[in-house]
Amino acid sequence: MTAPSAPAATDPIDRLLAELRAGRPAAVARAVSVVENHRPGFDRLLAALHPALGRARRIGVTGPPGAGKSTLTTALAEALRRDGQRVAIVAVDPTSPFTGGALLGDRIRMERIALDPGVFIRSLATRGSLGGLSSTTREVCDVLDGAGFDVILIETVGVGQSELDVARAADTTLVVLVPESGDAIQTLKAGVMEIADVFVVNKADRPGADRLRTDIELMLGLRAGAAAAPAHHGVDLAALAKDPAHREFVREAMNPARAARRLAAEPSPERWTPPVLQSVAAQGEGVAGVLEALARHGRYLEASGELRERRRARLRERVVEVVELKVRQRLWGDPATSAWVAERLAALESGAETPFGVADDLLARSGELLSTR
Repeated sequence: MTAPSAPAATDPIDRLLAELRAGRPAAVARAVSVVENHRPGFDRLLAALHPALGRARRIGVTGPPGAGKSTLTTALAEALRRDGQRVAIVAVDPTSPFTGGALLGDRIRMERIALDPGVFIRSLATRGSLGGLSSTTREVCDVLDGAGFDVILIETVGVGQSELDVARAADTTLVVLVPESGDAIQTLKAGVMEIADVFVVNKADRPGADRLRTDIELMLGLRAGAAAAPAHHGVDLAALAKDPAHREFVREAMNPARAARRLAAEPSPERWTPPVLQSVAAQGEGVAGVLEALARHGRYLEASGELRERRRARLRERVVEVVELKVRQRLWGDPATSAWVAERLAALESGAETPFGVADDLLARSGELLSTR
């Protein structure tokens, strides 16, 4: 079956938009390239697609190298395709120091789904971004959302203090760990407890998988218990244990991991406790459970209003990013500004002026430059 013909258009961006709306697969790849490389007209392309955003679910998949993120992402995509959904995968890899492109090449590891017409895969390089996501990742996701994909899987480089941007780019964040990931305290230090909506202990057929799952649930239980514990000091747990009404509370106070597992299994519109699941993605084991947890989190986001809040926060950050980009371009692309800064270097060098004072003066003299459209 051939794709419907697109209306004729002379402007390249208008023509590309017409092809996107006509459902031409090749137009998606071209639109992503235009946005990723900030080619002329990229902002007009994004502006035209903006009213259509919000349909796709954005799921971040992150974890340490070797956790099997690509394998799990492939398995999730296959399952979503069996459900009739169109899936886009944005795989963010470290930048090659030689070519500037994505280093790991996730499409090689996703060859099982690479030829599926309902799957779009794009590898993006971090290009030095400290957040673990390339600076254009969210813009690329906007293109895919506007192109009509149902689910966008954002697979990132790894987990660390500087790599938490995935939580702001996605509606749901899936953290993939393996028994060899290290002790759970290091996991906690990495900020995983704050960003994860769902945990998956992958390669669960290896020794230590059950221990890692329990350690994560223990920390989740302690965190939940800190909020739920009685405020009164000197609570006599032994006395409470004799009271049938408080027996379950005492059991969970003595076993926070058990409490976390129960809370994760009980849907509630008021709170979300991340479930800790196990999988062997290479063999397809546990994938259905992961999909169910993702769907459950999606329903929680809708019911609680958290989805709207997360997306509003994402829009605000996009405005901030665009303003910062335009300010940099206008200031440092202006020859007069560069010359003015060069004239102040001698005073800065001698200590007669400070960078803060020069910056204030620069902003004061640049009002017309910054406000001119």
